[in-house]
Amino acid sequence: MVLKVAVIGAGASGLTSIKGCLEEGLEPTCFESSHDIGGVWRFKENPEPGRANIYESVIINSSKEMMAYSDFPPPVEFANNMHHSELLQYLRLYVQAFRLQQHIQFQTTVVSVRQTVDFAVSGQWEVETKNAENQKEMRVFDAVIVCTGHFTQPHLPLSDFIGIGSFKGRTLHSWEYRSAEGMQGKNVVVIGIGNSGGDLAVDISRVAKKVYLSTRSGGWVVSRIGQGGLPNDLFGTSRMDLIKSKLFASRINKALEKKLNEALDHTLYGLRPKHGFFAQIPVVNDDLPSRIISGRVQVKPNVKEFFGSSVVFEDETIIDQVDVVVFATGYNYSFPFLPSELQIKCDYRLQLYKHIFPPGLAHPTLAVVGFIHALGAVNPLSEMQARWVTRVFKGLSSLPSAETMEKEIQKDTTAMRQSFKCSERNPLQVVYIPYMDSLAEMLGVRPNIPWLFLTDPRLAQQVLFGPCTPYQYRLTGPGRWAGARHAILTQWERVLQPFRTRLVQQPKTKPQSMWSITVVSLGVALLSYLCCSVYRGSISPLDKLLSCIETR
Repeated sequence: MVLKVAVIGAGASGLTSIKGCLEEGLEPTCFESSHDIGGVWRFKENPEPGRANIYESVIINSSKEMMAYSDFPPPVEFANNMHHSELLQYLRLYVQAFRLQQHIQFQTTVVSVRQTVDFAVSGQWEVETKNAENQKEMRVFDAVIVCTGHFTQPHLPLSDFIGIGSFKGRTLHSWEYRSAEGMQGKNVVVIGIGNSGGDLAVDISRVAKKVYLSTRSGGWVVSRIGQGGLPNDLFGTSRMDLIKSKLFASRINKALEKKLNEALDHTLYGLRPKHGFFAQIPVVNDDLPSRIISGRVQVKPNVKEFFGSSVVFEDETIIDQVDVVVFATGYNYSFPFLPSELQIKCDYRLQLYKHIFPPGLAHPTLAVVGFIHALGAVNPLSEMQARWVTRVFKGLSSLPSAETMEKEIQKDTTAMRQSFKCSERNPLQVVYIPYMDSLAEMLGVRPNIPWLFLTDPRLAQQVLFGPCTPYQYRLTGPGRWAGARHAILTQWERVLQPFRTRLVQQPKTKPQSMWSITVVSLGVALLSYLCCSVYRGSISPLDKLLSCIETR
C-alpha cells in the first residue's frame, strides 16, 4: 500500500523531503502557504508575516559544492558563493529535474495536525488546511514531515532595554530589513552580531553617516575567501581534518584562533568573544573588517538604555541623535499547528530523537526535517534527514524504544551544552560530519573508506582528504547514484570554472643556461661532500670550505 505523506513547507528542506518520498515510492503532498517555492531563499519585496525573509544583498555563506543536494551538483558556471537569486534558481532546477512541482499545493496553509481517533492502530494524522480564500479542508495522511524552519517568528526583546519607549527614532527587526534605502546620512545602531547583524551593519554603512554595531558577547569573524582565493569552507572540512580535530582538539582550536587573529586581531577590533571558535556558528563576513578600519562601522558593547534620541552603552559611552535601531536579535521557533505534547522541550531544544522524531508516539509517522544547526550548509543535512525519515515511514528502517530515544536525547542535549554556546535563540547545534555519518550509518549509505582504498584509491583519497561534499553519501546503499564518483572527482573543476572570466597566461620561465646548471650542480656536489665529511667526523665543513676558497 502506498503511504500518503503530508510535507509542510516548500523551502529547501521541504523540496528534498518530497524527493525523498518519491525515491521510496511514497505519495507526497506538499502544502506551501505562499505562491512559490524557496522558503527563506525567496526574496520578498514586502515582509510576509509567518514566513522567513531575507534582505536584498544576501550571499550564501556556504559554497555551492558544500551546500549541494547529494545527487544534483550545481551548474558549473554558477558562482561558488551564490547570491540568493542564484540559489533560488538552483532550487528551481532541482524541482524541474525531479518533477517535484506537481506535488506542491501553493497558497495552502496548514492550520492543525492531529492524530486520528484510531492512531494507536493506524498511525495516521488529520491535517487541516486553508487556502487563499480561507476555505478549510481536512485530509488524512499516513505520515507527516514538518519543514517550516525556524526563521519565521522574529525575537524583538524591547522589554530588555530600559527607556526604549522614549526612543524617538525608528526601530525594526532584521526580519523587516530589505535594503539600506532611507538610511542615507543617518546614525544607525545595529544590535546583535550574528550573521544578519554583521551583514546589515556592512550594508547600511555604505550609505549611513555612521553605524554602531552593538554586541553582548562578540564573535569570531571568518571570510568566505580561503587559500588562494578559493572558497574557505573547502579547507579544513575533510574527514582527515575531523580525525585531527578529535585527536588534537585543544591544539587545533588554539591554532585556528591564532590564524584568525593574524588576519584580524579580534581583541583590537573589539570583536573577540569569550567562547572558543567551535562553540558557536562564526560570523561569516568578508567586508566587516574593512568597514571597521575605515570608521564606517564602530563596534560597541551591549546597549544599556535609551533616552530620547540617545543610546547609552554598557561602557557608559553615549551616542546622541540616533535615527534608526535595527534589532538583529534572532528568532523564536514554534510549530503552532502541532499538538502541545509534541512540543515538549529538553533544555532549550525540542525533544526529538536525532533532532527529527518525537519519541513518545505509538507509530513513528511524524518527523521534523531541517530544524538543525551546524558549521555547514543545511541542505545536505535536511536531505540526509529526509532520506532516513522516508525509510522509517516505509518500514525499511526502525527506531529504538521510546525509553532508549529519550535517554539518547538527554545525552545529546548534555553534550551540546558542554560543547556549544546554546540559547533559546540558538537551541541546537551538531558537528557536521559525525551527525551526517550517524544518519548515513542507519540509512546504509556511509562511505566505506578502507574498502575504497582497496578498490578505488583515487576516489578514496578524495573522500578522506578532500572536502566532505554531499556526493559521498550517494556512492553506495539505498539511493545510490551512478554519478556520485564523477561528481566527487570533478568538484574542483566546478569550483574553478566561475573564475575563468578572464584567462591570464602563466608567465613563461626562461630555461636555465648550461653555466647556471653547472654551478648549481657543483654547489650541490660540494655541499653533499661536506655533509658526508661532517657526518663521518673527519673535518669541519668550515675548514673544508675555506680550504676550497684558498685553493681557488
